[in-house]
Amino acid sequence: MKLLELLSLKMKEPVAFKSISESWFHYLALLIVVFMIIWSVRYFKSKDQEGIKKYLLIFAIILIAFEVYKQVIFTYQNDWTYRWYAFPYQFCSIPMYVSLLAALTKRQKIFDMALAFLATYGLFAGTAVMMYPQDVFIETIGINIQTMVHHGGISVVGFSLILAKKVPYNIKTVLKASVMFSVVVLVAIILNFIHNTWIAQGTFNMFFINPKYDNHIPVLSLIQPLVGDITFIFVYYFGFTLVALIVFMTVISSIMFIERQAILIKKTQTKQA
Repeated sequence: MKLLELLSLKMKEPVAFKSISESWFHYLALLIVVFMIIWSVRYFKSKDQEGIKKYLLIFAIILIAFEVYKQVIFTYQNDWTYRWYAFPYQFCSIPMYVSLLAALTKRQKIFDMALAFLATYGLFAGTAVMMYPQDVFIETIGINIQTMVHHGGISVVGFSLILAKKVPYNIKTVLKASVMFSVVVLVAIILNFIHNTWIAQGTFNMFFINPKYDNHIPVLSLIQPLVGDITFIFVYYFGFTLVALIVFMTVISSIMFIERQAILIKKTQTKQA
């Protein structure tokens, strides 16, 4: 019990993008993410597929260990009653499982699909939370660390795979990722159905597409009341896929622009010399 009390220590709830004194925790997390992207890009560039698998295996184990901690602490803080809303199968949870899959699979197609997912949907999930983390911060120190490690980590992996050119710079990457996304969305639908039918305790809204609850995601929250449950799932699927595509293509376009500018500068310097 003393260990659990220690792991439940409190802090002032962090805020995002305020003064240094108010947002130091968030700024520190962002700084660490930038450092880890630089380190990871160098690592990925120097390693073959087996090296990437080792990285992703260690990464997945770290995320899973933190997730177990979160589940235990949330249950402990709730008088040992499980908080179903925290069940680890939300959109942001998936990169944890996909990283483990990529590390352990022997099939090249699955490995490529997993990397594509991490560089698109995973990048979108992690970066979105790192840029707007207010909804994930609470007063428990360890949970705040866990959420920054998790979301910052999947953002690092996504950026690093792209910057190290470990995924193709074309639409095929998003198409491969969308196949895996369709599978995990289907699993979320099944989990929601199982809970609604046989458990029915607490709030259980995986991927926020359980028809029992209102969706609070911007734009989607406006669409849900206007369409049926099945149509809404398709809107969710294609909406998230579109955003993942936009994020992926924006990063790629930025990289290509910077590379072209560097080439032009080099040519200019050569002519001047």
